[in-house]
Amino acid sequence: MLLRVVIADDEDKVCQLIYGLIDWEALGMEVAGIAHNGLEALEMVESLKPDLMITDIRMPGYDGLELIERSKAVSDTLEFIIISGYRHFEYAQHAIKYGVGDYLLKPIKKEELTHTLEQIAEKHKLRTERISKEERLKMRLQSDIDRLRANLFMEVMQKHDMESLTLEKVNEDYHYHFREGCFQVVVVKYDCGVDEQYDSSIKVLEEKVVQIMNRLLGNECFDMEHFGLENSSYYLLNYDPAHKKQIRKQLKEVLDELSVQKSAFGYVEFTIGAGDAADRIGGIAESYENACRAAAERLVEGTGRLIDHVEIHDQKEHTDVLLSAFNKAMDQALEVLNKDAVLRTVSQLEESVGSIPEINGVDIIAVVMEACNTYVMLVKKNQLPFSNAGIPEKFEKYALRCGKPDEIFRYLSDLISESMDSILKDKQEENIRPIRQAKQYIQQNYMKSITLDDVSSVAGFNATYFSSLFKKETGSNFVEYLSEIRMNRAKDLLKETNMSIAAVCEAVGYNDLKHFTKSFKKATGIKPGEYRKLYS
Repeated sequence: MLLRVVIADDEDKVCQLIYGLIDWEALGMEVAGIAHNGLEALEMVESLKPDLMITDIRMPGYDGLELIERSKAVSDTLEFIIISGYRHFEYAQHAIKYGVGDYLLKPIKKEELTHTLEQIAEKHKLRTERISKEERLKMRLQSDIDRLRANLFMEVMQKHDMESLTLEKVNEDYHYHFREGCFQVVVVKYDCGVDEQYDSSIKVLEEKVVQIMNRLLGNECFDMEHFGLENSSYYLLNYDPAHKKQIRKQLKEVLDELSVQKSAFGYVEFTIGAGDAADRIGGIAESYENACRAAAERLVEGTGRLIDHVEIHDQKEHTDVLLSAFNKAMDQALEVLNKDAVLRTVSQLEESVGSIPEINGVDIIAVVMEACNTYVMLVKKNQLPFSNAGIPEKFEKYALRCGKPDEIFRYLSDLISESMDSILKDKQEENIRPIRQAKQYIQQNYMKSITLDDVSSVAGFNATYFSSLFKKETGSNFVEYLSEIRMNRAKDLLKETNMSIAAVCEAVGYNDLKHFTKSFKKATGIKPGEYRKLYS
């Protein structure tokens, strides 16, 4: 049974272009209808029950996003491909949220659309389980092969010894098809800032990168493999040494195509870091390290370019001095819980790093990571309440999505600022808790002969410190607060009972009637008997 497709665009020529671009039957599909506005398209969803809709993001009636939302309400399994020249991140973001199969920009490329349609057809097959045993076995085998090929990347990243590897062993153990020639690792880095709304875009960006890399480099290589990690796509290329210049040219073309794609996703910048091409398989580890250093160098040279042949000047001597000063200043600021001083320490580190001559991207990243870890360590050392212990992991994830040093330091400062706010709030709660306990004790025992030592003991402090803390938090000293509680209770008894003045005096904790009368007049301006007459 063929998959049913609806094409929706307000320009008929675009609909006809899409219709004529693809061999639908070869993909197991048929075009069931063509709509020129959102209303027509929704009617076709209800009447034709299509499996896939290819739609422009902006049309009369309903725009693409509203059409997706309404269509999903009719058929939640309906797949979508968004095609548009309208380049706004909000549209791509919302489309991704609704689970569109892909987001393609005009002009439409046959190969890109075909690839997306093949993926959707494959996914539909899996969902409906309309695949033969042979196909299922083949898919399982391919999955195992993909896992084996990825394992080679993992071993390179984990710095396993690669020098002893032979071409034959790699091809046999990891299912590659390498030949003698050049072996080169390149990394495509995408920086989209620290906003969490971009998290869902990362997977789509990675798929775009894979499509473009395969299309532009696949025919130039004997074999190539991709490994995606967070916000980077790593590629291992094996090619004829005679194609070295062409490979570099194609990598630049990849960047050109990505610069077009990025406009659909708002703030995103692409950089390609290329390691040196090795003439043997054992050299891929060094090529990988070079590629990572080159990608990090975007922090110095800028994003949106191909970076290779990076010459690194070791600045560890300088950065160690800066981190030592940061450690000392941060410790002093945290000791007195001075948030302004804490954030000033981060700003000073940023200025100091920027003043290092020939600073490189790797060292910038190393410094900010160490600064983040130092902050967490010093918070624990100073025994401060620390509920957000996942800061280092969160910082590493999002800091590596920043393409400029000031963005990384700003993010570090923001994270530390949030953490300090939490610490200060918890600290204030710590101070308030014993005061709350003390107040409760006074309110329950005001009628007894209680002392500052009694209340301090309940709060868990010595009398001198508690007295100071109580005054700071309540604005009254212990004697004033106790007297206020007693006087308020005395007023109630005078108004609401017929107890004698002497009995009221004893009931609120006084054993001297003269002292009680004097205290009451000081608090209210009149004697107890006069107060009672006012309310009798």
